[in-house]
Parts: sequence; C-alpha cells; structure tokens
Amino acid sequence: MPAFPYSTTYGTTSTAFAVPPSLSLAVIEVAFPRQLHKYWPKLQEETRTWLLEKRLMPADKVAEYADGLCYTDLMAGYYIGAPDEVLQAIADYSAWFFVWDDRHDRDIVHSRTAAWRRLRFRLHAALDSPEHHLHHGDPLIAGFADSVRRLYSFLPGTWNARFARHFHEVIEAYDREFRNRTQGIIPTVEEYLALRRLTFAHWIWTDLLEPSAGCELPDFVRKNPAYRRAALLSQEFAAWYNDLCSLPKEIAGEEVHNLGISLVAHEGMTLEEAIEDLRGRVEECISEFLTVEREALRFADGLADGTVRGKELSAAVRACLGNMRNWFSSVYWFHHESGRYMVDSWDDRSTPPYVNNEAAGEK
Repeated sequence: MPAFPYSTTYGTTSTAFAVPPSLSLAVIEVAFPRQLHKYWPKLQEETRTWLLEKRLMPADKVAEYADGLCYTDLMAGYYIGAPDEVLQAIADYSAWFFVWDDRHDRDIVHSRTAAWRRLRFRLHAALDSPEHHLHHGDPLIAGFADSVRRLYSFLPGTWNARFARHFHEVIEAYDREFRNRTQGIIPTVEEYLALRRLTFAHWIWTDLLEPSAGCELPDFVRKNPAYRRAALLSQEFAAWYNDLCSLPKEIAGEEVHNLGISLVAHEGMTLEEAIEDLRGRVEECISEFLTVEREALRFADGLADGTVRGKELSAAVRACLGNMRNWFSSVYWFHHESGRYMVDSWDDRSTPPYVNNEAAGEK
C-alpha cells in the first residue's frame, strides 16, 4: 500500500475523497510532484515508539491515532535526501512540536495560565541545556530535551546557537498568542503576519534543511535575497494554507488567531471575501516561488567556482531549494490526509480526540 493513498502522484485517478474546491490547488497537484523519503516506513515505526517511550501521548492514543495524524509523512515528504538519523531526529522533534501545540491549546482552553508560564520558562531552559533536562518530570520537557540534544549533534555549535535563538523566539511568540487568545484580542493583519512567522516556526524548518543537506550554510548564502525569499515563500504558503483550511472551524470556535479572522475583524471583509483573499495569497506564494526558485538555482550554480568548498555549497543549496519545493506538496496533502484536520469525524468538535485533555505536567 502506498504511503500516499490519496495522492495523484501514484497514477491513480480515483481518490478516497475529493479535496474541496475552495482548497484545491491544481498547480500543486500537477507542478509539484510528491516525493517520500525511502526511510519513511521505519520512520513512522520509530517515531511511534519514541512517542510511547517519552510518554508524550497515552498508549491508547498512540495506537489509535499516531499513524493517521501523518506527522512522519509530513517530514518524510519534506527533508528528502536527509541521512536516516537526521530525518528521525527531525520527525521526532516535529511530533513533539505538534504535542506541544496541543498542550498550549489545552492550557488556553482551560485557562491554565500558571501551567503555561511554568512550561514556557522550562522550555527556554531546556533549549539552552538539553542534557540537564533529559529526565525532567514533565514528559514534554524531557522529550523536547531529547530531540534538541539529537538535533544539536549534526552540525557545528554556530548552527546550534542559531537554532536556539530562533526557537527562543518561537516560545515567546506562543506566549503572545496565549495572551491574545485568553484575552480575546484579534491581532491586526500586520501584527498577525509577523506573529505567524514565529508561531509557525518558519526559520526553524528552514534551519533544519541544513543538517538534511549535511552542510551548515554561511551567512552570505542564507542571506542571499533569492535563497531567503524562496525559503520564506515556502513557509508562508504552509502557514496561510493552514489558515485557509482551518478558517471556518476557527470562526465557529470563536478563535482569534487566523489571518482570515484578522481580515474579517480589521479589514471589514465578509467570510467569503476573507477566504478569497487567503486563497489569493496562497496562490501568489506558489507563483512567486516558481519565479524566485529559478534565480536561487542560478545563485547555486554560481557557487560552484571550481573549488571543493564551492562544489559542496552549490550542492547543499540545490538540496535545500529542492526541499523547499517539496514542502508545498507535503503540506498540501498533509492537510487533506491527517486526522488532525478531520474535525467532522470528531465526537466533540472543540476537543481533538488524540489530545490529553488533562492538566498535563502538573504533577
């Protein structure tokens, strides 16, 4: 059985379900062929085991939901070419990130302000010294420490410091979202766009392209306008497509953090107009990426100056750009295959069936 039972990539014309017209993007299905890392079957098995060992999800929920959530599929479709151990560390970290996101949501829903504050400070500490938090009493802290420690083992300390700096910013962005949601504050469009780049961890997923390519990229490469723009567009697509897919249910749940909700609240749009605006932004990300990708590939070619280092950098940049492209299809299909978004199948639309709804980490 293919890992992607609903994908057009495998030559099937019939699917188990149809992508809703408002969410369908023909250009993704046609121009962004879907790929899967050859390690995927083992990856899925190992991440499922890791979630159990680290007690990040109860055993019954792992058994019933872990595979269907498709967290490993998302990463295996993104970091193509990564060494197996690198992809495994990234996939475990990604699974942890989703569990953290769910804990954050439950802390908001149940007004667990003190619990969130403790978690926030502990995450900052574990990020700076993961080796000292591997046996923390809160499984979320211990699991984070384990995944970060492994990620830190692949590239030099300069990459580790950059990753840590970027994730400290993500933690603080989650804190701002916590305050907005608990206080019912809908950010303006510009405020939301800036915050979303952090809560979606744009630069974290971009940083992780480098250990996947086996090479830390120097500043002049990462800051090249074409390379940086391609990276940003791949992440903006993912964040805004996520907002597009979740907008109706988040409005129904009186949410405040969604670009569409900011457009309705601050730009005077109707829901239908906000959906059209979001879709336009998503489509613009795709078309602009296709343009800037060509420029970035020319930049990569120019790095091959006849030296060993030049050849290495050129190959690494090409690998990173290829995976930025893979992010589009991986994110697109993830939203239509993962149980994380199948709200209509839940017994309670306000409570995902795969989350621990108790005050986790409080013992």
